[in-house]
Amino acid sequence: MNIKEKIRVVPDFPTPGIQFYDITTLLNDPQAFRETMDAMLQIARKFEPDVVVALESRGFFFGPVIAYQLGIPFVPVRKKGKLPYTTYQETYLLEYGSATMEIHTDAVHDNQKVLIIDDVLATGGSMSAAINLVNHFHPKEIHLLFLMELEALKGRKKLAKYSVDSLIKV
Repeated sequence: MNIKEKIRVVPDFPTPGIQFYDITTLLNDPQAFRETMDAMLQIARKFEPDVVVALESRGFFFGPVIAYQLGIPFVPVRKKGKLPYTTYQETYLLEYGSATMEIHTDAVHDNQKVLIIDDVLATGGSMSAAINLVNHFHPKEIHLLFLMELEALKGRKKLAKYSVDSLIKV
């Protein structure tokens, strides 16, 4: 099955000139989602992580499933104000402004191998912020896993210091 074909492209969303890759069509197809998760899990197993971290919100479709299958903890990185305990915060730039994400201060242990998952690698801004959050815990290694990579935006270059995998490149 070609997983890429299961993702709907919506032109001019959220603004004119943007092509939005809508993964809800992939999530709505049980066989396609199963094959996607199997492929992501195969990559994750090679890395042998101690913990899975995923970014709000679409990373949450993939991260908990991978953590469950590997029998390891799942850690959410959330938008500011959504986590109830003490947090580390990281602010990053968006196309029109900035955003802040957080992680609990006790979410990861020092010297762990951390797998960070998100749906799309675009410019690398949100993933760079997530990496900065995880680095508070002095990880042994960080590996990055994406469903899709938008190559024209060159986000991989911003993350060149890390091991990066993506299932689909567009």
